[in-house]
Amino acid sequence: MLKNSVNIIGCGSIGRGLLHLLVTRTLVKAEHITALVKTKESRKQCLALGASSHCIDLDNGSEQLPDSLSMRQSIVYYFTPPPAQGTEDSRVRHFIAQLGEQYPARVVLISTTGVYGHCYGQWVNEDKPVNPEVDRAWRRVDAEQQFQMYCQEFDIPLVILRVAGIYGPEKLPLKRIKAKIPIVRAEDSPYSNRIHVDDLLEICIKAGLSRHIEGIFNCADSQPTTMADYFIKVARANGLEEPPVITLEQAKTQLSAGMLSYMSESRRIDNHKLLSVFEYSLKYPELDKGLAST
Repeated sequence: MLKNSVNIIGCGSIGRGLLHLLVTRTLVKAEHITALVKTKESRKQCLALGASSHCIDLDNGSEQLPDSLSMRQSIVYYFTPPPAQGTEDSRVRHFIAQLGEQYPARVVLISTTGVYGHCYGQWVNEDKPVNPEVDRAWRRVDAEQQFQMYCQEFDIPLVILRVAGIYGPEKLPLKRIKAKIPIVRAEDSPYSNRIHVDDLLEICIKAGLSRHIEGIFNCADSQPTTMADYFIKVARANGLEEPPVITLEQAKTQLSAGMLSYMSESRRIDNHKLLSVFEYSLKYPELDKGLAST
């Protein structure tokens, strides 16, 4: 059992899933885990899992971390998403400013493969320089850079997980498919990448509890497919009618700005470094196997 305490900053579905596994596998005692959350409902769910929990608004730069909370020599999982606007992550800045001299033993940050931008369908590993295309990816780059500077200054091991699209139970676009929102036809559809939630949680555990792991890692399964293929397979796996298909030109007037921004980027994520360093075999290395489990 790990002797360090664990602090999960931003305890949504991934954070609660991690908390549950740490406790049920007796990797960490529940009383040694603290979750910082934004809402009372999230706090209630974390307390039900046996952890301590505190509400804090990281958008409020003057709000202090609870006096009872100690980050010193803890494992910090930072899962809080950036603000909805801008190119900087002010929440990370506020959190780091609150740490003072309570230097963690290790930090695990969830980022996104979106930091690579449009790669024209090419394979992308961690050596590729970041090239964000949209503000949401710039905010993730800013978060990475802030933690890198902080951890380098105080010699704190840092693991950055650049995560692809997460899927699994309760993380499928079923509502969209049922609404018959069209998808772009296969020949116009960009490559996209994903990872099953169960694999991501296992990776998070190893990232926090393995002393030798440090650096940036792509978190994706081993078989990128097009966005069209993803939606069609999700529909089939759940006994739903396949979405209607349109051209990319038609999509410009029928799809949301958010979806169009995803359609403008195509890349295939290379996960070899992750699998090698973590010595991990994906439970769901391809979409078909992952969907069969949901």
